Amino acid sequence: MKRIAIAFFVLTTAILSMLPAEASNQDMNVYVIPIKEDISSGLYVYLNRAIHEAEENGAEVIIFEMDTNGGAVNAAIDIGNRILKIDKDIKTVTLIHSRSISAGAYIALHTDEIYMTPNATMGAAAIIDQSGNTAGEKADSMWIAAMEGAAKQHNRDPEVSKAMATGTVDLPELKENGKLLTLNADSALKVGYSEGTLQDIDELLAHFGYEGDGYKTVPKTFANSLAQFVTNPVVVPILLSIASLGLVLELYSPGFGFPGGMGIGALLLFFYGHYIAGLAGYESLILLILGIGLIVAEFFLPGGIAGILGIVAVIGSIIIAGQNVLQMATSVIIALFLAGVAFIILIKVFGKKMKFFKKFILTDSTNTESGYVSNVNRLDLIGREGITMTDLRPSGTVKVDDERLDVVAEGSFIEKNTRVKIIKAEGSRIVVREL
Repeated sequence: MKRIAIAFFVLTTAILSMLPAEASNQDMNVYVIPIKEDISSGLYVYLNRAIHEAEENGAEVIIFEMDTNGGAVNAAIDIGNRILKIDKDIKTVTLIHSRSISAGAYIALHTDEIYMTPNATMGAAAIIDQSGNTAGEKADSMWIAAMEGAAKQHNRDPEVSKAMATGTVDLPELKENGKLLTLNADSALKVGYSEGTLQDIDELLAHFGYEGDGYKTVPKTFANSLAQFVTNPVVVPILLSIASLGLVLELYSPGFGFPGGMGIGALLLFFYGHYIAGLAGYESLILLILGIGLIVAEFFLPGGIAGILGIVAVIGSIIIAGQNVLQMATSVIIALFLAGVAFIILIKVFGKKMKFFKKFILTDSTNTESGYVSNVNRLDLIGREGITMTDLRPSGTVKVDDERLDVVAEGSFIEKNTRVKIIKAEGSRIVVREL
């Protein structure tokens, strides 16, 4: 009987161990997705994948852990729209660690709740162009409306969000007139732009009833990281400069070597990153291949038209591969300028020192000091006399003994059949004077 009881106990324990236990720290369905870099199209690709994985795995809460200075407006709008499409049963939360500036503030406004650490700031959301100036009236109007709409999504005061985007909104209790609004943790809590001030992610999880570090994250793939890096507005002109310089050096050197590989590698890296980010479509890739084909055809076709069309096609493919045509066109101009400057510097500094650059420049010269002359100096003619065979106006022909010479008159005119004397002989230039 005792053995039966022991066997029953062991069997019961084994069965209970196979049953699902209550949710523990490790089984809680909270996803934490970091936003700790500039907002870009590459970041959108990563966030879209992370959100999709959280939805597929039945997440209850998605927390965006934010620390960003902002970034591309178009990418921020795409990210905001993606957050709005998240299942309504999933709570979306932003935890601002240090900064949620510009496009970061726009993204945060799309989540259900916002929390801030004690030293966090949020706002200063005006559109800034590449020169550091505010954008034009149309872009400002669009962005102010977008910020206002983002605030209304979760019943936040739209005047506060508009004050972040423009200094024309008067909120004397929060900012000086004419200045952009930036909220700290206390002021954000006061105006309803923050649900609370917390120390870190653990305190936020405890606020939702979870404890420990059992939340889930979605790691970035190499392709995601590469796309974020390559689509960065600062990296794009640098990458295109490397491509331009490499291809120019390759055109001036025989065969195919390191410069050509460097140029093509940079160009492929640019298109791969933009393709992963969803910016470069098949049309830009087809245009690129067509352009390269025309450039290659230039080596076999006369006229130069194929080469010009090829260069235009390649530049066009680069421009349409970006999300902002004006920005990409500016990047191409900067890249061509930097490549030209770098090419000149390399030739001037290293042209005579490095064997590689000797392929581009001619270091030998056929000068007089080296014994080279373009024409023989007929010094033996000086002092000899002859008869003009033609009028000299001032050039013409003179016969000296039995030799015909092309000469130049010392004056402006000498008639035919006039006796002259050779007074100077400098290479092919022989000067005569009337006797």
